[in-house]
Amino acid sequence: MTHHTTSRAAFRRTLAALAALPVLALAVGCGGDGDSATRVEGVASAPGGKTGDSKDSGGGSKDSGGGSAKGKSAFYDAQLDYVRCMRAKGGAKDFPDPKLSGHLDWDKINELEDPTGTGEVTKGGKDGVCADELRKAMRLEPERDAQKDYESMLAHATCMRDHGVSEFQNPTMSAGNAIPGGEPDPTNPRIDTESSVYKQAREACKDKLLDGLDGMQ
Repeated sequence: MTHHTTSRAAFRRTLAALAALPVLALAVGCGGDGDSATRVEGVASAPGGKTGDSKDSGGGSKDSGGGSAKGKSAFYDAQLDYVRCMRAKGGAKDFPDPKLSGHLDWDKINELEDPTGTGEVTKGGKDGVCADELRKAMRLEPERDAQKDYESMLAHATCMRDHGVSEFQNPTMSAGNAIPGGEPDPTNPRIDTESSVYKQAREACKDKLLDGLDGMQ
């Protein structure tokens, strides 16, 4: 088996490809370095233009974390369906449970073995067999505050550079969207994610990222 460390840039490109399929578009991204320009590739909308499907048609009350409790439960359940699909059909029998927040556990996903060496453990499974479950979960993520997400990713990027990853790029804000930073050139990566410096920096800086952003840059 080939040990696979998740390529966040590759994951984001996969999400974009999934969004192009003749089905409902993705509403939220997770995963990736690079230059995404839409929410499906890891972009959060700013206050006044928040994204995410947090409408509670049943009139559920809001909780202190933003979004309704009902909405968060639906998000978690959808992510759990995706996880189960990945285990049963997607070729990743050890795919980790989602966090209690519903977000994927990227620390554990990054340690998965990839039987084919193609990165399919982050791409909706073998031949995209779990793509529908992935899209459904993304549509149901509760809305986020993009300004807070931007500030979190900026603190993380600064920390990564302070810990020796000098080319790690800042996130940007564009048209009310928070666009993750990280790898400056996803088509020709310049950051060695397998280096000890990078791994040590990620460990040191991981607490800078808000829940749900750990797979974004």
